[in-house]
Amino acid sequence: MENQQKKVKLIRWKNREVEGEIKGVNEEELEKRNLLKKEKPYVYEKIRKFEEKVKKGESIAIVRLVYDYGCNFQCQHCCERRVDKSRKRFFTIDDVKELSRQADEMGLAHFVITGGEPLLFPDFDKLVAAIDPQKFYISSDTNGWLLDEKRAKHLKEIGVDKIQLSLDSLSEKEHDEFRRVKGAYQRCLRAIKAAKKARLNIIVQTVVTKQRVRSKEFIEFLEFLNDKGVPVFVTLAKPVGAWEGNFEALCDEDDLNYIRELEKKYNVFTHLTPSYGLDLGCLSVKRMVSITKYGDIMPCPYIYVSLGNFFKEPLKDIVERGLRIKWFGNYINTCLVAVNKHFIKKYVTKTYGKSLPVPYDEIFTEEDFIK
Repeated sequence: MENQQKKVKLIRWKNREVEGEIKGVNEEELEKRNLLKKEKPYVYEKIRKFEEKVKKGESIAIVRLVYDYGCNFQCQHCCERRVDKSRKRFFTIDDVKELSRQADEMGLAHFVITGGEPLLFPDFDKLVAAIDPQKFYISSDTNGWLLDEKRAKHLKEIGVDKIQLSLDSLSEKEHDEFRRVKGAYQRCLRAIKAAKKARLNIIVQTVVTKQRVRSKEFIEFLEFLNDKGVPVFVTLAKPVGAWEGNFEALCDEDDLNYIRELEKKYNVFTHLTPSYGLDLGCLSVKRMVSITKYGDIMPCPYIYVSLGNFFKEPLKDIVERGLRIKWFGNYINTCLVAVNKHFIKKYVTKTYGKSLPVPYDEIFTEEDFIK
């Protein structure tokens, strides 16, 4: 046991080949990389160093910034509904500039702007500028309501690279009911056309429950979007936020393996899908951190545990602390908060009924840290 512990690495990595190609580096991906090299050479060079950083046990995290919680939808599953929003200290544009500086020093290369609904933010353009498009690949989440051709073209011009659009059914009625806004479905379809016309990269994020994962509708959903040249990112249902305690919606390992089989036929992926030729398993801390409006840094968007606060400690120190927790530092080939029942029961349910996010030392004990 002692020898095994000595062999534990902060990050285990694999350079996985699939049918003679590095997974994720197909012809389309190569074209995107060449474009990135041309448009954002500094970002491209940082990404080239990812494999080296992973070998050293360093994080290559996407910085997911919840800049504000303002939203024009009331989605059934909203994961941000129970976050404590009473605190006075929150991100300003100057704070974002400092976050960008620290992330750049760490060799990180990707920001995701989220909320709430980012396209509602009155200072969205200043936010993008503060992150600095020449230093980072920038994505923005959106429900699509405000994304028309004019806005899409503007986003491209100010340095946004990708739109991550939420769509949850091919049925107009079901999507609108899930998002609780009439007309949401039609606005999503308009947003897809607008993004593609503006030459913005676009993926569709869709929530998949136990009840949906093996349905005929889900297959038709993938075919419909793939026919439009749009990849689909699967967000597995999680028992947090408005769905706190909703264990009936959760997928299991068999369902996850079913989705992995679909990846061979369709342009569909989960956060567990290898990218850049690297298989990191669960991306928490290794490839993703989520930062709340109030500076708390969480291991992923759905694990409501604060690893530390950006306004009190450097980003690097907080990320390194996260990597010392075995659940985030070790290779785990499943989704902790959506599929791993042990993790959900022992850790996720500890956050129920508490002010979110909960400090890490109230959730994890000494035995949870890598020796």
